[in-house]
Amino acid sequence: MLDSYFKISERGSTIAREIRGGFVTFFTMAYIVALNPLIIGLTKDGDGKYLGGDGSHPNLAMIAAMTALMAGILTILMGSVANFPLALATGLGLNTFVAIGIASKMTWADAMGLVIIEGVIIVILVLTGVRAAMFRAVPGQLKIAIAVGIGLFITLVGLVDAGFVRRTGAGPVPVQLGDNGNLVGWPIVVFAFGLCLMIALVVRKVKGALLIGIVVTTVLAVIVEKAFKIGPNFDGTNVNPKGWGLNVPTIPSKVFAKPDFSLFGHIDLTGAFNRVTVVSAILLIFSLLLSDFFDNVGTVTAIASEGGLFDSDGLIPNIDRILLIDGIAAVGGGMGNISSNTSYIESASGVGEGARTGLASVVTGILFLLTTFLAPLVAVIPYEAATPALVIVGFLMMSQIKNIDWQDYGIAIPAFLTMILMPFTYSISVGIGAGFVSHVLVRVVQGRRKEVHALLYIASALFVVYFLQSPINIWTSK
Repeated sequence: MLDSYFKISERGSTIAREIRGGFVTFFTMAYIVALNPLIIGLTKDGDGKYLGGDGSHPNLAMIAAMTALMAGILTILMGSVANFPLALATGLGLNTFVAIGIASKMTWADAMGLVIIEGVIIVILVLTGVRAAMFRAVPGQLKIAIAVGIGLFITLVGLVDAGFVRRTGAGPVPVQLGDNGNLVGWPIVVFAFGLCLMIALVVRKVKGALLIGIVVTTVLAVIVEKAFKIGPNFDGTNVNPKGWGLNVPTIPSKVFAKPDFSLFGHIDLTGAFNRVTVVSAILLIFSLLLSDFFDNVGTVTAIASEGGLFDSDGLIPNIDRILLIDGIAAVGGGMGNISSNTSYIESASGVGEGARTGLASVVTGILFLLTTFLAPLVAVIPYEAATPALVIVGFLMMSQIKNIDWQDYGIAIPAFLTMILMPFTYSISVGIGAGFVSHVLVRVVQGRRKEVHALLYIASALFVVYFLQSPINIWTSK
């Protein structure tokens, strides 16, 4: 029955290989259950509230449980409906954008409402066929630049959160190495150990390198805290530059617990438009849409290529279902209050183990559902143990830069601005906007305006309005 439904033999696989591939995919991406709460669970919204619970204190266990739940449900849906060896979970990079770029301007409910709107738009674009037109509008090398820019952005986030890079109190230099130019305290040693360990595991192509790195580094952090009683970086009153940047790593009183899924459904679809201008809200949705869209298309293409899953016409089987479920995943992530869910390139590790069908995704999804009972463990993990994974993922995304033609200024200049401005402005949308506007400008100056898609002119015009919001608001208020 399994063979017939999933076409296992037809695709040259076996049930054993599919199960093994499902396990490998899980182990290579399960880090998101630990990492997502650290990114969105410790960021206050525009009203100074944390996500989950009463809003006055972080609730990492609740976010971890919902992250695992939605990843499990959506990955099983991808496997059983689209029959494709692709796993989904909260998008790394997208969650940073939602936390820092969106929720900081409004409430968490408002921000997740925008995520849902973005997901609904993706679904509509898939059903109407417009999504393909949007994909063709942006030059392929500019898409690469967006991915590279996000990689640089999340790398900076990781370094700052770990305390390896810190803000300066004054002076012309905005950031510096550690505390006053020095790396101080045991937490930095733990971070450096975790980064070196993950680098070694990745180089050795160890399955689950990031997860193993987070677990081992967390164990080291618990031992270090037990031995030296370091304490937090900030206890509510005093600042300790040698302290832990996140929760203090100690052994929890319990490991297993009944998961709390009460985060689900706490959203406001229209609240964002009352907190920021309509143009700003539209551009935030557009930025989410663009990142989510191109990440999924690139991942699906890579997985199909790795597994030889193109049909005789060079098309990916069930591509409409795959793209539709990706849109549903964005909606589901918003409803679950855990940011937009999307496809994971780590699925390629499962394909490398032999997975060729959706059965592998079903296995991965089941493992994620089982993980919901281990949510209390998330509270043990300090920033210094998890943020090395951000640096590694940033490197993986950065590796695509070799595919950009630096001799064509119409691509090279927009790509450069896109990649540089994302980390330097701490904003993904600013980088994307600068890339679009500069691409249109250079092509017009070159006399090649007909090469620019009409949708890019529209998007660039919206970004110009976004960049000029302050003077426009001053002018219109007179």
